[in-house]
Amino acid sequence: MKSIGTLVIALFLSLSIFAKETESKTFLVLFKSKELKSLNTSLKEIQSQFSSAFKTRTYSGNSELALVIDIPKCEFDACFLGQFLVSLDNGEDMKLQEIAFRLIDMTANKKSLDTFITAFEEGQKKMKNDKRNTTPAP
Repeated sequence: MKSIGTLVIALFLSLSIFAKETESKTFLVLFKSKELKSLNTSLKEIQSQFSSAFKTRTYSGNSELALVIDIPKCEFDACFLGQFLVSLDNGEDMKLQEIAFRLIDMTANKKSLDTFITAFEEGQKKMKNDKRNTTPAP
């Protein structure tokens, strides 16, 4: 009986050692300035609500307003982040997905981009090798 108990404890300890750690994720949230004005809020006010818990950065310029949120060690996706409530000036709470123009999971998109780039580079190498093999010698 002791050996079975020891075996079970050793099994659970070994599984916890080999468990995959969650990675940090980066989300890009785009806003339209006209929509923020109609709701009487600003990008800085929205950022202040997220900056207490997460690392945030804002970008503004000639295009849409952007908020980058870095969340360490999470299992979030863009849909879950969109469910976060944002307080407006008039005391009303709205979901982030109702205010934001787009919510983008940059971590997932980076993995997809890396896969496409790798496939493209392999295709280019194959084309070069095929071109060298088909070129007749003078």
